[in-house]
Amino acid sequence: MTQFPKNFEKIVESVKTMEIRGAGEIARSAAEALLLVAESSKAETVNEFVDDLDRAARSLLKTRPTAVSLPNSVRYVMKRVLDAKSSALKIDELRNVTIDAAKKFIENSKNAVKKIGEIGSKRIQDGDLLLTHCNSTAALAIILRAWEDGKQIKVFATETRPLFQGRTTAKILDRAGVPVTLIVDSAVRYFMPKIDKVVVGADAVAANGAVVNKIGTSMVALAAHEARVLFFVAAETYKFSPETMLGELVLIEERDVAEVVPADVLKGFRKLNVRNPSFDVTPAEYIDLIVTERGVIPPQGALSILQTEFGWMSLEELQQYQTYAKLEEE
Repeated sequence: MTQFPKNFEKIVESVKTMEIRGAGEIARSAAEALLLVAESSKAETVNEFVDDLDRAARSLLKTRPTAVSLPNSVRYVMKRVLDAKSSALKIDELRNVTIDAAKKFIENSKNAVKKIGEIGSKRIQDGDLLLTHCNSTAALAIILRAWEDGKQIKVFATETRPLFQGRTTAKILDRAGVPVTLIVDSAVRYFMPKIDKVVVGADAVAANGAVVNKIGTSMVALAAHEARVLFFVAAETYKFSPETMLGELVLIEERDVAEVVPADVLKGFRKLNVRNPSFDVTPAEYIDLIVTERGVIPPQGALSILQTEFGWMSLEELQQYQTYAKLEEE
């Protein structure tokens, strides 16, 4: 059994502790982690090599249960590994298949963000006042491309408590020269009547068009719906969840309560209960459109994206590879 390299363990820990954030970055990191294992594996047989990758995949899947991009990244690589294994390849050939698959996923992911920026920016008008929540590379791609195209936009960014990812968004926009105003999450409804469009990212998109994103997104969407403000979601197609075609629900991750209330403060309470869900679900009816690298779709078009992306798999095949989408109780 090969010992995983230190840089693999570092990726796993960084994803788990949210040092690596954003669904796209998480997905690319997972592919890179599998690449590192493939390169460093000391396996002498094909079966041992696949076992090394399987253990690595399972370690990655335990880190962030809600980020659908992570299992889709793992699935992308592992499907090609398992298919190649069935073709009776030699171990060095299988190693190359793994490395090539990981590199291809990373390349496609980066190109997807750029394409989303190009497509989504066309929906932004000169003079628009935008609002964004959390820190999304895809959402930022749209905003920054609109700014680069000469559109005089302004942006409101929420702090996104409890980890304040919105401050990162504000810093990126500020460095690009985009006029940005940072607001607390609870001020969204106060400012919403002034907003022209909301642009957010997604951690997962379900077959029914519902979007899983950072906690607070559904409240932003509700405020936008009430104020008749357009609500856009930027999401790469690898964030669409094929398991939802089988009736599975996207698991909502709850994180350490110390992110909300410091441990030393909690000691002063006897029976206080604290909850810290990281994500929530925005219903399809509150979403005007989803921008993907394949084009703009209504949320009701999510199923067609899933059929395009995963249509090469029957339900039986999808269930076979579902090992790399979620872990069963052990």
